[in-house]
Amino acid sequence: MSVNEMHAYLLALGIGFVAGLRSMTGPAVVSWGAHLGRLNLRGSALAVFGTAGATGICTLLAATEFVVDLMPQAPNRTEPASLLVRILTGGFSGACLCVSAGSSGVAGAVLGAMGGVIGGFAGFEARTRLVKEWKAPGAAVAIPEDLLAIGLACAIVFWG
Repeated sequence: MSVNEMHAYLLALGIGFVAGLRSMTGPAVVSWGAHLGRLNLRGSALAVFGTAGATGICTLLAATEFVVDLMPQAPNRTEPASLLVRILTGGFSGACLCVSAGSSGVAGAVLGAMGGVIGGFAGFEARTRLVKEWKAPGAAVAIPEDLLAIGLACAIVFWG
């Protein structure tokens, strides 16, 4: 395995971790990366995600998730349905990064999905502990977590 392949696979795992924190942030930033030409998905089945329409939809879904996450009735990210979404969006995002780098999209999808699980459970544990220890409202942890997810995704896609 070349250094470039290893790098692409690490980025796929990382963007999956982001999806574990916020399920739609990874796909939104990946879509922007493809739309702005940072990721080359042309000629692949994933190219549609670089279109203006897909970028708009992913961005809207990510923004909606940030708002819904602040509501008390928001589902726990480790519940089966929520975790499945994180696995799928992490896998999709990881595949896009690897295809763009000329590496295996399947390996990228598997690593992105694994990152989604890791990020989901790590984010849940960190948020639960911080809210308890700080005796703070969930938003006091959720908003910095949003910013972390956005920053990490941008670093992976645009500077990775």
